[in-house]
Amino acid sequence: MYRPEIKVLDCTIRDGGLMNNWYFSDEFVTAVYRALSAAGVDYMEMGYMSSESAFSRDENGPWKFCRDEDIRRVVGDEPSEMKLSAMVDIGRIEYENIPPKSESLLSMIRVACYIHQMDAAIAIAEHCIDKGYETTIQLMAVSKAMERDIDEALDDVSKSRLPVLYVVDSFGAMYCEQVERLAKKYIAALPGKTIGFHGHNNQQLAFANTIEAIIHGCNYVDGTMYGIGRGTGNCPLELLISFLKNPKFDPRPIYNAVQKQMIPLREKIEWGFHVPYLITGMLNEHPRSAMKFMDASVRGEFVDFYNQMADATTLE
Repeated sequence: MYRPEIKVLDCTIRDGGLMNNWYFSDEFVTAVYRALSAAGVDYMEMGYMSSESAFSRDENGPWKFCRDEDIRRVVGDEPSEMKLSAMVDIGRIEYENIPPKSESLLSMIRVACYIHQMDAAIAIAEHCIDKGYETTIQLMAVSKAMERDIDEALDDVSKSRLPVLYVVDSFGAMYCEQVERLAKKYIAALPGKTIGFHGHNNQQLAFANTIEAIIHGCNYVDGTMYGIGRGTGNCPLELLISFLKNPKFDPRPIYNAVQKQMIPLREKIEWGFHVPYLITGMLNEHPRSAMKFMDASVRGEFVDFYNQMADATTLE
């Protein structure tokens, strides 16, 4: 009834932090950590690991940097089988900013890149492997990539020591047929490696597409509590672990955290389905335009936004 090799990673703090510049209180992060640990989730992504020369501490909360002293402050000394992760972006981290695994509470570093950055991503990933970390690469915006570029990237990964590569639906633009095709393509090109899936919910398909990815062999899958994430958000974790039917998962701590942490947070931060995010997803465009529209003091008309985005897409 379940596939035990499937690993679930929660990115509530990391992806959710895109909505508030990672200004979560210590109490909030601790509550999320304890709920995920009690629920049996495999990995919690604490945020980004970024260079302070690239981002200001005055403009970003601590989970944009994931310094070890901040992590230790919120996780405490309670034993947990759950592993901790952080994400790095190409060009926003220096090699020397990544400590050896022996000096960190993190177990995994996930490298996010666009397809033209694959060589640099592999180099950072192998650097992290040499420092003792588990490592993945998140190949973003693949729905925009040319087929030959995807083939070249997969060939590069096949020759590397990278153990895990993710299919990432960055714009929430994919349908199940595309997820199936890419999952099969990645698996065929990378024998012996593990494929993951990370979905966004612009068209209300993140959960369905995650199921599709699982059906076609993806064994690392991402979710967030109450679907929090950039714009319209991600696959809701509470849906995902209920679907997986693995007896190691207990959804009750997640339900409790949703009620006590996520619903009150949503009164302060707006995420979830909105028509502008649907439009950017349908048109396979980055949601930044929809986020700008949603942030406007006087929002315009949805039809005007659609026409503006459709015209811009036509001109590409």
